[in-house]
Amino acid sequence: MLQSLSMKTFSKEPAPDEVRDRVSCPVCGSASVRPLWDLGSFSFQRCAGCGHVYQNPRPVAEHLSRRYDGEYRDYEVENAGNFFNLMKLGLNDVGFSRIEASLTGEKRFLDVGCATGSLVAHVQARGWIAEGVEVCEEAACYGRENRGVTIHTGTLESLALPDNHVDVVHASHVIEHVPDPDRFAAEIYRILKPGGWFICVTPNTASFQARCLKAAWRSAIADHVHLFSVSHLSRLLRQAGFGILRRKTWGGIPQGMAPAPVKLIADRLAKCFGFGDVQIQLARKAL
Repeated sequence: MLQSLSMKTFSKEPAPDEVRDRVSCPVCGSASVRPLWDLGSFSFQRCAGCGHVYQNPRPVAEHLSRRYDGEYRDYEVENAGNFFNLMKLGLNDVGFSRIEASLTGEKRFLDVGCATGSLVAHVQARGWIAEGVEVCEEAACYGRENRGVTIHTGTLESLALPDNHVDVVHASHVIEHVPDPDRFAAEIYRILKPGGWFICVTPNTASFQARCLKAAWRSAIADHVHLFSVSHLSRLLRQAGFGILRRKTWGGIPQGMAPAPVKLIADRLAKCFGFGDVQIQLARKAL
């Protein structure tokens, strides 16, 4: 019953010829894992050292990027309004307006995994020099043509920005797709200006939903190669050099699992006590 109520996010099954690498845990470096969730064509393991959940062996970056095509663009276009509203709520949770007010002169914002660029357009309209980077060429093209924003096609690393270049980097539901999240965090640290902010949104393996639904959890999908708890994500970011300023979660019970009043209470408790389905963390580069 729980599985039918937990709706999976967009994902594609691994291709038959997909190349996979066996890797060490990006959080603690251990090479030892224990089986966790077997979903047929892919599976998740738990690090025997620290408990981080990830696919090992995991798909290589080139094969992962092939999954994001016109079908993915259509999914993003169809859901753009809802995703945009959720991103604005997340920015409000970490005090983006206060960050914005603290900056003077030229302000630079980079949205990593920006899809069709709705947030890029929003931030640009607020007076920022805002850009996005997106691995899906079709989604990036849609954003450039329909929103009039700058979206680079590729990965963050392929963008090769200068050191100390950006005031704020935002990545919503991206780090779980990245094969090497430790390198990803280090690259964000490099391109941020001293004192710059990183806003990271990703599923939370310590959530009520993940613990209850296990392999039926909506975030246990083929495209997610790493799944972080709040503590594991904080540890990864600290290892990259960041200080953690704020951590929030939201989403207590899946839609349809309980009556609306019960869900409302559960959602409020999830935000207060940190067992929500999705987490947001505000991290800052040292001055």
